Amino acid sequence: MRIVRDGRGPILGSFLIFGGVALLAIMLDWMLVPWVSVGALIVAVAFFAYFFRDPDRTAPEDPAVIVSGADGVVRAVEPIEEGKHLNVPTIRISVFLNPFDVHVNRAPIGGTVKGLGYTPGKHLLTMSNASSEYNEHSSIVIENESTRCLVKQIVGPVVRRVVYWLTLDQVLGKGDRIGMMKFGSRMDIYLPAADVDVTVKKGDRVRAGETPIATLKQKHV
Repeated sequence: MRIVRDGRGPILGSFLIFGGVALLAIMLDWMLVPWVSVGALIVAVAFFAYFFRDPDRTAPEDPAVIVSGADGVVRAVEPIEEGKHLNVPTIRISVFLNPFDVHVNRAPIGGTVKGLGYTPGKHLLTMSNASSEYNEHSSIVIENESTRCLVKQIVGPVVRRVVYWLTLDQVLGKGDRIGMMKFGSRMDIYLPAADVDVTVKKGDRVRAGETPIATLKQKHV
């Protein structure tokens, strides 16, 4: 299983901390401490290796299909007037991740990266709609000849880091890796309402880069 580069720091840190404690305990003959430290090291490394896993995914070939950008559960599908990036009426699909989901994010559509931004903010519970606007988040705009989409990686009250691995004008294929949300949170995907028919509903479980969440209307294919 591939592990993303963002996981190397936590794994190395686990070795340094718990390995150092174990070595010190052996040198000072601190009874059971070395074994406890080794056990903690194994658990920490196993957790971080699992959390930062990066499995391969295959996106549907149908050019009309738009896929989820995150693993998790769809918590909302709602019309939103998005007036900052897309400036049109949109459908917002919100996906919530738990700590056991794959946290590598993927492009819902193929196209060119036309916007990148990072907004500092609050750390409200991500179940609240206000978190989409006021929480710390990144914004990614992808555009192709048929449509556009806005992806927001949103932090929660505990999660403090979302990252994207993109540059402006970078060309992406549908399902390509775009970034990571560290230790769970929320992804909002905005699609122009005039362009798409949504194919998921609240409660559906989705997989980044694979699960269809919408299809382009015939006139846009």
